[in-house]
Amino acid sequence: MAGATPEPTTPDPAPRPTALSPMRYPVFRRVWLASASSNFGGMIQSVGAAWLMTSIAQSADMVALVQSSVALPIMLFSLVAGAMADNYDRRRMMLWAQVFMLLVSTALALCTWADLVTPWLLLLFTFLIGCGAAFNAPAWQASVGDMVPRTELAGAVAFNSMGFNIARSVGPAVGGAIVAAAGAAAAFAVNAVSYVALVVVLARWRPQVAARQLPRETLGVAMAAGVRYVAMSPVIRIVLARAVVFGAGASAAMALMPLVARDLVAGGPMTYGLLLGAFGVGAIGGAVGSAGLRERLSSEGLVRAACIAFALAVAVAATSSVLLLTMAGLMLAGASWVLALSTFNVTVQLSTPRWVVARALSLYQMSAFGGMALGSWLWGQVADQADVRVALFGAALVMVACALVGLWIPLAKLAELNLDPLRRWQEPETTVPVQPRTGPVVVTIEYVIAEQDVDDFLAAMAERRRIRRRDGARHWRLLRDLADPRVWIERYETPTWLEYLRHTSRLTQDDAYVPAQLRALHAGPDGPRVRRMIERQPGELHRVPESGPQALTQPVTETIRPG
Repeated sequence: MAGATPEPTTPDPAPRPTALSPMRYPVFRRVWLASASSNFGGMIQSVGAAWLMTSIAQSADMVALVQSSVALPIMLFSLVAGAMADNYDRRRMMLWAQVFMLLVSTALALCTWADLVTPWLLLLFTFLIGCGAAFNAPAWQASVGDMVPRTELAGAVAFNSMGFNIARSVGPAVGGAIVAAAGAAAAFAVNAVSYVALVVVLARWRPQVAARQLPRETLGVAMAAGVRYVAMSPVIRIVLARAVVFGAGASAAMALMPLVARDLVAGGPMTYGLLLGAFGVGAIGGAVGSAGLRERLSSEGLVRAACIAFALAVAVAATSSVLLLTMAGLMLAGASWVLALSTFNVTVQLSTPRWVVARALSLYQMSAFGGMALGSWLWGQVADQADVRVALFGAALVMVACALVGLWIPLAKLAELNLDPLRRWQEPETTVPVQPRTGPVVVTIEYVIAEQDVDDFLAAMAERRRIRRRDGARHWRLLRDLADPRVWIERYETPTWLEYLRHTSRLTQDDAYVPAQLRALHAGPDGPRVRRMIERQPGELHRVPESGPQALTQPVTETIRPG
């Protein structure tokens, strides 16, 4: 509300980060506790939906579709949700997502109580709840960076994983007890109530919101900008590739756990619950121990260790017929799961500027879930055609391969990145009047480069091209004057003046070394000469018509590709 005093997000003084230190920050603590309650209700709802479907549907496929209806919105809407989270108030977005899920869960509980639910209506309700979760996730994950300082981000992300795994460990058992005692409608009602705490916390939270300097991007433009940024950022591309491989291998533990309980340990539903609980307990332990491990290992070292540990864990599950030994293996798998996925998440967040962080996180989430979906299908097919043990050993090999891939494409060293805005650029004054929609805008920058510096110049321009294209430039070219070989011209376009302003505002502190290097290589008496022009077609009516021989003179140039 206007006039409200923003709540500080950092205590004074800031103690040294520990496993529990993110909970020192009041906003994070309140949102985390409320989110844990919501996750707990979601697990209870999942049990109720699965059990209800077994009662009203004759086909096993319909039972399987319950989980698919929850996961499908994540694949369909994550990028849309990320674009919205980067362009709108994240708190409001989370608040409306929670209210939407509360209303859907309430309607599901009422319909179930009135005995009106059919299999397809149940799938519709679970799909809608999944949509709410899909739109909530990018905003929530991106908001963590607004609740805690950068030094606490890794611990906060691990804490989020721990909260989800606490719910996954306890929620299904509680959900089963509720369904057995009071029916599926009661489970759905409990889920509806679980959203209330988070709705209240979000409604009372008043984060500091930086003033927006430029208009919001349209949804299509924002989505394209997010995809382009990730595609042109090697650090993030590596995370996405590793997440796909890790998800494909790690999915075997969850996908085949019922078969492990039934076929390898010779147990029943109680055994399956114990194995699921062991995995969750291990995940909690991994989250608690993550702070100490991050002090000893780099991000890449932590992911490699997690991959090897996960491979060992599923190998133990494949060879063991003793319940306690299998539970120990799955505890190790749960710890490795949290350590790897939280490291990927933190790497994406710390490798991405705030203006695009939710979109990058949504693409990471799609990659991880895509790998898990592919792996679940693959290991199911292997187990069906061969044996559960063969599938688990195959997953172990994939996890070893994920660790070895790090020798080729390691994760970045996050301490070396500074993605704060450069804030040195100001909107240039123009003699010709321009509007935000004016365009296309053509920009040229003229350099004078000595012959002995050409190789260094081309190497710097190769990085310049990547940054320009990543931040929205189109048709980037490097030209060399044939009449004066010392003259080089960088040329690029943006579709409108507004997009040009967005492009130039996206330069980060980490990018600043490239223009600094180019200015140092420039041998002219003044700095590189910048021209900003608007493209016009012959025959158009101009306010100030060009005249004289200068308007007809064009320099002779050749196109050079740097690098």
